[in-house]
Amino acid sequence: MPRTRPAVFPRAAKQFIRLVVRRLLFESRFMSNTPEPYGRSFDQPLADRARALGRELVRVHQWLRSELARIRDEIATDNHVDADQLMPLQAHCVAFCEALTRHHTSEDTVTFPALAAQLPELTPVLEQLSHDHQLVEGILRRLRELLTTVTASTIEAVRGEIDGLSAIMESHFRWEERKLTDVLDALVTEQAVDDLFGLTPPTDG
Repeated sequence: MPRTRPAVFPRAAKQFIRLVVRRLLFESRFMSNTPEPYGRSFDQPLADRARALGRELVRVHQWLRSELARIRDEIATDNHVDADQLMPLQAHCVAFCEALTRHHTSEDTVTFPALAAQLPELTPVLEQLSHDHQLVEGILRRLRELLTTVTASTIEAVRGEIDGLSAIMESHFRWEERKLTDVLDALVTEQAVDDLFGLTPPTDG
């Protein structure tokens, strides 16, 4: 009888539930009385100058999603991972962890302060998103630790962390895109996309 495993690693499952509950409480307490886009109107010429930033955020997220999906496929339960595959798998996972950390760090240190300066009423949303970043970083830290000593016999723990990361990251990305895409389109900044979002995804083709 084939062995099955939970879709989300137990520790990450608890974190995911806490994230969902925290998000619901935040929506009910703060957002119910705050019309989007946060009661602020923007001059159309300024919005036009920065119109691409919302799309750039989604493009960065889509690239990160696709990279994580590739890793999940590489370590899927029905794919046997032998010793020869461990080194490239480690390299791919570490590179992804570094890219996701750069993305969140750039948002916390560049993008969110810029948004808060122009839209102070958005600060509670930005704080929620930064809290998500800390949650994700905890999973990435555990994943990095596992990857330093991963073997074919311990790959299951890596699978569990990847599953948990995927669930939490997707929830975070969807909420961030819903809350920030429009306001990013109106953000006035001279910062490059790489500075704002930590990376520039390769172009298709």
